[in-house]
Order: sequence, then structure tokens, then C-alpha cells
Amino acid sequence: METKKRSFSLPFLSNLFRHSYTEWAALLLFILLPFIVALLSGQSFAGLVGNQGGTPKFVEGLAIEVFILAAFAISYDLILGITGLLSFGHAMFFASGAYVTGILLKSFGWSLLPTLGMVILVGVVQALLFAIVLPRVKGVTFALVTLGISSVFYILIQSTELNPFTGGDVGLQGVVTPDIINSTAHRMRFYFLALAFITLIYILYKRFVDSPTGRVCIAGRENEMRARMLGYNTFWFKLIALILASITAAMAGYLFALFQPIVSPYNASMSFTIAAILMTLIGGIGTLSGALVGAFIYRMLDYVLTTWFTQRSIFLLGVIYILIVLFLPYGIIGTLRLQSVQIRSGWNRLIRIFSGKQPTQEQ
Repeated sequence: METKKRSFSLPFLSNLFRHSYTEWAALLLFILLPFIVALLSGQSFAGLVGNQGGTPKFVEGLAIEVFILAAFAISYDLILGITGLLSFGHAMFFASGAYVTGILLKSFGWSLLPTLGMVILVGVVQALLFAIVLPRVKGVTFALVTLGISSVFYILIQSTELNPFTGGDVGLQGVVTPDIINSTAHRMRFYFLALAFITLIYILYKRFVDSPTGRVCIAGRENEMRARMLGYNTFWFKLIALILASITAAMAGYLFALFQPIVSPYNASMSFTIAAILMTLIGGIGTLSGALVGAFIYRMLDYVLTTWFTQRSIFLLGVIYILIVLFLPYGIIGTLRLQSVQIRSGWNRLIRIFSGKQPTQEQ
């Protein structure tokens, strides 16, 4: 009698390789990016590895900022796009990770791993702080409560009492980064560290969204009452998503503090949360990969327009964002998936805005 051989497989590894060719091509492109730029700019690979200055080092620095912003944006997309929680205080998670990292490294002489553990712990505590109001408030009310909590944090980091640690209005400066991952001395090493971080975060988030827990989060976003009728306590699923997003944003702040020479109060402000919202909207809410695309476009637009138009860049950025919302209402990735580029509807909405006409039902 023939016996069937039982196949052995690891669920995590099988899910790891279930990504599209586009995603793998993007990862391969970013792996090869420093070498491609070095080849195009005429710099030798020995000079690239030896951390010589020039275009490759600049491009690596710009890409590192994109990776960090992408992690911040995808954590916000998990809260808003997947779970349906509108938060105006998401910058607090990022800023707490950055400030805790800078303070522990500079003022207390901690090493990297204990600092990372403390950053994760702070992220969990702050998520639980937001979760206190989850059963009581929803929608815009929850957004306002998160704004209030983050505003208190914003005031605290600029207070006189914490000024010796946080730097007050000036920001936290002079953070000593260990030589092993010093971005100035080892830019390429830090580049691949940031790339590995955003890659693992993206894989983890995709796995989470495709899991039963993620499906319940999506069900709660679509119709929370129906999900409750099916026997799911949506509070716990929201809490899980909130903790995961908070830890991710705090870890992005951790990398930011290791990369940048200064941690500014701007990173804890409402403006920085709006940046996360814009990156999510540009890429497509609830798409995950859209947050990565949105972070790339947001940083590139900010750099190019600021370089060319200086103070007028803010106005031009606003115009571009309005056009994206009008013509790509589902974001770039969302629109591509739905194949719904609304050129005609976008023009009609734009004409109504300038003519002052009341919106009519479109055919």
C-alpha cells in the first residue's frame, strides 16, 4: 500500500513570496539604486562603498528619508484605511520614538537595543492611552480627542522643565549615534538598514491585513454594528491595530533620530500628522502599498518644488494635492486597481469650484 508523503511548508515563508512582480521589482530597484546612481554619475563602486561624497551619497540620504516617511505613512494607513479610525495625533507616536531615542542616547548613554526596547514600550503605552477613549467616542470625536492628547505632548516637549532633555523650541540636537550605523560615516549601511526595515514592515502589514484579525478590522471599518452582531468585539481588534501602528511609527521615529542630526518639535505637531494623511491620500487609502508610493511622491515633490520655487513651493504643493484628489479620488494605487481615472468628472468638479455653481448629480 502506497503511503503519501507529507509535504513540509512554513506558512510565513509561503506568504512571504506571495507578492506581485511589481513589488519584487521595486525592491530590486531600491537594492540596486546606489550602484545605478554611482554608475550614471561616474563614481567608482570602491568610492561608493568607501562612503565618498557625491550624488550617490545624496540619493541614498533622500531615499532613507522616503523609507522612514513610508513606515510612518503605512502605520497611519493601518489605522485609517484598514481599521477606519481617523486620528489627528499620529505624529505623537513618531515624535515619542525620536525623542526617546535622542534623550536616551545623548543624556543617559544607552546602547541601541535597550533604546529600541524602550521606544517599543513607549509606543505601546501611548496606544493604550488612545485606546482609553475608543469604547466611548467614534469618528470625528475620536479624532479631536487624539488631537487633544497629542497637543499636550507637543506642549510638554517644549516646556521649560524638559528643556534640558528635549531642547525646547530649538529641538533635540547633538545626538551621538554609535559608529556601527552612523549615517555620516556609513551611509550605505544605514541605507540598507532602512530598506530592510520598511520591507519587513510592509510584509508584516500585508500578512496582518490578510489574516483573520485584519479581516475583522476591515469588517469593523465597513459596518461595525454588523461585525458586533456576528460576535466580534471590535474594540480589541482596533486596539491591536492601534498598538501595531503606534510601534511602527515609534520605530520610524527611532530611525529618524539615528539619521537626522536634530529632532524638531515639528515632528510632534499637527502639521506632521497632516503629512501622513496626505501621503495616505496620494497613494490610496487602505492599499498599504499606496502609503509607500505616497511617501515617495510627497518627499520628491517637497524637495523639487522647495529647490526650484523656495517659499512658493507650499502653494504649488497645495495645488498638486487638490488636482490629485479631483482626478484620482482613490489615490494613485487605488485608482490603478479600480481603473477609475476620473478625468471628465475631475474637470467638472474643478469648473464648479471656480464658477461657484452648486454640485449636480453626475451621470
